[in-house]
Amino acid sequence: MAEAAAVSTSPAAAADPTVAADFVRTHTRVGPPPLVPEIVLHLGDDAIEVWEQTERDAGSERPPPFWAFAWAGGQAVARYLLDHPETVAGRRVLDLAAGCGVVAVCAARAGAATVTANEIDPLAGAAITLNARANGVDVAVVLGDLLDGDHGDAETILAGDVFYQQPMTDRVLPFLRRAAAGGALVLVGDPGRAYTPREHLSPLAEYDVPVPASIEDGPVKRTTVWRIS
Repeated sequence: MAEAAAVSTSPAAAADPTVAADFVRTHTRVGPPPLVPEIVLHLGDDAIEVWEQTERDAGSERPPPFWAFAWAGGQAVARYLLDHPETVAGRRVLDLAAGCGVVAVCAARAGAATVTANEIDPLAGAAITLNARANGVDVAVVLGDLLDGDHGDAETILAGDVFYQQPMTDRVLPFLRRAAAGGALVLVGDPGRAYTPREHLSPLAEYDVPVPASIEDGPVKRTTVWRIS
């Protein structure tokens, strides 16, 4: 992996799309995620290395680089979309907490009318843009916290690996339930995280997802695609 000493990731610089894109390119390699080899993504080799680099350049604590990896939950949802394109075909799609954008890219590949990927990290926004471009699809990126609002005009809401902490679950679940109550189809991929609210979920499919040892507790995660009931 190339060095990135000249690339700054201060909050102000990371908000510059060119700087953020340069950082993503420098610290990732383009290749297929294991469960969805039909696409390619800019992916990191080592979570700790990428995370430490963002903090060194920023000179402060930074959030984990969720954008640098195709997490198990996202890969499972992406696989489900490619196997069941009718889930999104011709529909307006929102990929919530999109990370690297694996779900958004596959939604576009499966024929969604429009795809919007939401993230709070400008580096994630840059990664999603680069990954959409690498696969020849259109994905709109919206940066900011949407969880206190509603789902807008999206007809399908997708999310991968959003139940990894109790505070995150406490904020994401009400948003997803409001969307489902408003008529949207809401699907979530989850590899058995501790805070998964199973009482609100109905299983649709299961996959064994290969994952990097540096970010998980084993080489394969049994992952479920759930529908918000």
